[in-house]
Amino acid sequence: MHNRNNILLVEDESSLAKDVLKYLNKNNYKCTHVSKLKQARKLLKSNSYNAVLLDLGLPDGDGLSLIKEIKDKDYSCGVIIVSAKDALDKKVEGLEMGADDYLTKPFFMPELNARIKSLIRRLNFEGNNEIIAGVLKVIPDEMRLVVDNKDVELTNTEFNLLLYFISNKNRVLSKTNLAEYMSSKYFDYGFSDDVIYGHIKNLKKKLEKHEAQDYIKNVYGVGYKFITE
Repeated sequence: MHNRNNILLVEDESSLAKDVLKYLNKNNYKCTHVSKLKQARKLLKSNSYNAVLLDLGLPDGDGLSLIKEIKDKDYSCGVIIVSAKDALDKKVEGLEMGADDYLTKPFFMPELNARIKSLIRRLNFEGNNEIIAGVLKVIPDEMRLVVDNKDVELTNTEFNLLLYFISNKNRVLSKTNLAEYMSSKYFDYGFSDDVIYGHIKNLKKKLEKHEAQDYIKNVYGVGYKFITE
């Protein structure tokens, strides 16, 4: 049996916390729930977590302070902000402080699961010198893509899109998913569907020249899927 990923849920909305806890534990995660920052700080000192799901508005303070502590103390976990729609400024601030992703309430549990899996894969990538996906060799630390021992020149945006596709291999990603991720990556909320389409079109053209043109599939009316088989 695979080791279960440890998740810390910091959420004071009891009904939502109960649903998340039940869903994640059922889906092979080990999820611990607390409703206050004080409790979260105590657990982070003595336990190792793969990801923290963090609400920003908590009874004993602002969740942003916990993001700062996680980054300052170099805890090895990723952070996904879980917040209400009207907290856009806070979400942007949280991402700038080092949070990895955000999810707006209300959300579907399978979407939360997909975000956690993607985050954990990306964190694992950071510890890898190389990632192999079909004919592609990706070197994250150097932001390099190599095919048949030749470098493929990508822009930063194209490289990060490719890494996101690889970390979500075989999953259908909507243009909205991609726009949200790129917005959080660059703190730029100008990533519209059309802008995303343009970057993907350019990325596909570059991959085309190296026998990888079919890796990014269009899923009509929905978005895209990265497949190497």
